[in-house]
Amino acid sequence: MAERRSALDALEMSNLSFYRGKRIFVTGHTGFKGSWLCAVLAMAGAEVTGFALPPEGESLWTLAGLKGCIRSVYGDIRGLDRLRAAFQEARPEIVFHLAAQPIVRESYRDPVGTYHTNVMGTVHILECVRQSDSVYSVLNVTTDKVYENRQWPWGYRETDILNGYDPYSNSKSCSELVTSSYRSSFLNGRGVAVSTARAGNVIGGGDFAAGRIIPDCVRAVRTGRPIQIRNPCSVRPYQHVLEPLSAYLLIAQRQYEDKKAAGNYNVGPDSRDCLTTGELADLFCRCWGGEARWEHVGDEGPHEERVLRLDCSKIQRDLGWTPRWHTDCAVEKTVAWTKAWLGGADVPTVMERQIDMFFRPRNLEDVL
Repeated sequence: MAERRSALDALEMSNLSFYRGKRIFVTGHTGFKGSWLCAVLAMAGAEVTGFALPPEGESLWTLAGLKGCIRSVYGDIRGLDRLRAAFQEARPEIVFHLAAQPIVRESYRDPVGTYHTNVMGTVHILECVRQSDSVYSVLNVTTDKVYENRQWPWGYRETDILNGYDPYSNSKSCSELVTSSYRSSFLNGRGVAVSTARAGNVIGGGDFAAGRIIPDCVRAVRTGRPIQIRNPCSVRPYQHVLEPLSAYLLIAQRQYEDKKAAGNYNVGPDSRDCLTTGELADLFCRCWGGEARWEHVGDEGPHEERVLRLDCSKIQRDLGWTPRWHTDCAVEKTVAWTKAWLGGADVPTVMERQIDMFFRPRNLEDVL
């Protein structure tokens, strides 16, 4: 992994060359999104410091072989002192805040821990930024679930009301409000650009989380069981993990270069990629092949929203970001990663190839 050269030439042809030599601080770097983000940043030549809890069980962070590529600090975002010490040593120019308790059902089981992590964790990282003289650009990654969901058939816009229903979603709404307050009260006057990114459901190789659709699919087919789907008619915006990461990187760069680019941004797929859970499971089964199948099981669990869509016209209009891979491609890449991993392939190489394919100039994209 220390040699990460296979995709570097292509990355240099994109805006990722901006990140070469930049000092970056990533919270939640041992998670699913965080591991992919660190892989991209390492390939781009950034100097990355990650701060997160150590991984547990099967972990993309461990499989990706990133320990030699970035500086990794294990700690709890709820503890300000250790976070501040790591932050001061790193002296970052750009901050990506991804650390979170990200599971809706877990937030019903442990609402206090969810609010503590997702709200006070945001306070803590922004307090580190407030006390720093090195930071130019900050991005807080929240979720599409921050909006008050009225079951509209159209997408929510950045100006719609923030009021997530469940403890996870609501804690992320609170994180948005904390960010707004710090931006207005402390950081705007010092020239620190701060944005939030509200992304839809992400899929991709190396997600081992409990209670998420694709990891559940993988666990089922690995053991020869039918995939159990609780809410097959629920509509969500699904996208490959590299889609929102490309948006995060673009937002952080643009506001670093021009503070006027800072704001709140929805990040999601085209409208054709807002699928039901059942449709996503169908795609997975077709890509996986064999005897993969799913079945509807009764759900007596807590409330989850049935319909959720995003209007992503702002980031497309203001920053020129558009999705690259449709959901069928995203599922195909996820299945390819998973089968390669199960077959004993070198995971860092598989990740490099997918990153290379995603970020290369569009006129050189592979025909799917």
